[in-house]
Amino acid sequence: MLQPAAHSLLHSREELDRLAPLIPADALWTKPGGAASIGWHLKHLAGSTDRLMSYARGEQLSDEQKARLTAESHDDPAASVAELLARAKAVLQAGLVQLEATATASLTEPRAIGRAQLPTTVIGCLFHAAEHAYRHVGQLATTIRQL
Repeated sequence: MLQPAAHSLLHSREELDRLAPLIPADALWTKPGGAASIGWHLKHLAGSTDRLMSYARGEQLSDEQKARLTAESHDDPAASVAELLARAKAVLQAGLVQLEATATASLTEPRAIGRAQLPTTVIGCLFHAAEHAYRHVGQLATTIRQL
């Protein structure tokens, strides 16, 4: 049941490996035409995937996750391309592990997302995490090309 989500997470990780050597370190926080920066996409890809996986487990965000969410909207000139890529790939790997451990019987269990407690299900969280990660990989590729 979760193979398509797993495929999306795997493909996201493979694309990050392919794109890594193309990322201009000196333009990590450049916002071409006002669009989001490479650094932001990497931070958001990791953060949103991590948060959605927590919601899929029925957890609320930890203080660390809340701090990372706040930090996502700010450039981090101290962060390196390698650090941001490593975090994104680690979160994608953790997502794959979680997919493998998710019981099929739990997929329709209700879950709630965010402060607004938007209603969804376990499978809704998992598929949204996988789709959202891949979307940001695509936006990352476009931003790299623009720069």
